[in-house]
Amino acid sequence: MTKVLVVDDDFMVAKLHSRFVSAVEGFSVVGVAHSGGEALSLAERLRPDLVLLDIYLPDMDGISVLRELRGAGLAVDALFITAARDAGMIRSALRAGALHYLIKPFNQAALQEQLRHVASLRTRLDELDEARQEDVDQIFGARPRGSRELPKGLAAHTAELVDGILRAHPEGLSATECAEAGSLSRVSARRYLEYFAETGRAEITLRYGGTGRPERRYRRLG
Repeated sequence: MTKVLVVDDDFMVAKLHSRFVSAVEGFSVVGVAHSGGEALSLAERLRPDLVLLDIYLPDMDGISVLRELRGAGLAVDALFITAARDAGMIRSALRAGALHYLIKPFNQAALQEQLRHVASLRTRLDELDEARQEDVDQIFGARPRGSRELPKGLAAHTAELVDGILRAHPEGLSATECAEAGSLSRVSARRYLEYFAETGRAEITLRYGGTGRPERRYRRLG
């Protein structure tokens, strides 16, 4: 279970984000803070795995909170959730070690997609003993030489989510099964699966039933 600390000076926003987190399997909100000082105190006591961190706090900014968490030696990941759009602030968050940066307002699906991405990273790292360059590229989001850009309308994190689902089902699965596993629409899941098939990352087989069109099933290659 991934323990999450939610940090936002707005009580209602913090409550909303907590509800979004709790709706994702494998995540649990262990604490809520409304200031930087409170966040540091709770992080020291609760030892969360992930902090959802606002930039604008009443006593100190979220970047400083993350730096102090790092300075205290706490092994915690951070996902910034803020209205700050300044490029310099985003650069500072990146340099401080943020996993990602979500700009308010956003919908529930956007946050939950990032949480699933965090879960995917943690699982991948836990499973690794000795990493290949391909593993490192995927973890850091680097694009291997010669790889294709995602088509317009496809998101990198969702592609990674679908790739993880394919990895977890080496026997193959249908678009419907993929959609259920990733909390996606069937149409969206099929788009990513077809893209993987087109780029040689998955193969398609047909399962024939008694009547109607055969079911397309997708199996990851490599």
